[in-house]
Amino acid sequence: MQLYYDFHLHSCLSPCGSEDMTPYNLVQMAALQGMDVIALTDHNTCLNCPAAMEVGKEAGIAVVPGMELTTSEEAHVVCLFPALENALAFDTLVYSRLPAIDNRPDIFGEQWIMDAGDGITGTLSKLLINAADISLAEIVDLLRDYDGFCFPAHIDKNAYSILASLGDFPPEFGFQAAEISANGNAEELVARYPVLGSMPLLCSSDAHYLEQIRPAGPWIEASDNSPAAIIEALRNGCTWSRAQDV
Repeated sequence: MQLYYDFHLHSCLSPCGSEDMTPYNLVQMAALQGMDVIALTDHNTCLNCPAAMEVGKEAGIAVVPGMELTTSEEAHVVCLFPALENALAFDTLVYSRLPAIDNRPDIFGEQWIMDAGDGITGTLSKLLINAADISLAEIVDLLRDYDGFCFPAHIDKNAYSILASLGDFPPEFGFQAAEISANGNAEELVARYPVLGSMPLLCSSDAHYLEQIRPAGPWIEASDNSPAAIIEALRNGCTWSRAQDV
């Protein structure tokens, strides 16, 4: 089936995310925009995924538990998981590999953990936008231990991307998909880095504010909209489109 997606969304648990990006609000906005499936991918944490997945069940939209990992090279990698328990186990590992630097809400913003009713249930003390002690070279193999799937985020951007960090897209790292932002030139990137031509080139919003969640457009083919089916489709080089309008 053809599924409209957004696999890169931040909640108010990301310190750079808007306070309006509560689990309830972001899931409902994605549903209003016509999405079939989304992933919640806060910086270096999965702890708002339980609430978002609960809201998704009520709103009729599938929510894949995920994370936007900041690697040791300060490159962003989107990590997706087939089940919540896998995501939370990976969350524990990543938090242990973040530097012991406290968040400063007055500078970086709050890091709110919420329930499905948008009640604040806690905060995280470590600053989540720092780089974890996990490298680009090891992340694909590491995710297999959690049955997860990962791809480099917004590779066309000149900061916090694999190309900005390394100046290359090494095939030996084993990535099977990549994200190019809506304004990125996919054809030019494929010409420069031919390995990209053999994989889905995803297009998500990287929304930190409600108004950045775009109307449905990009889609992939999968057997259904469950997290496990989405990951299986991406691993198998699914049919996909970066179209920006339905």
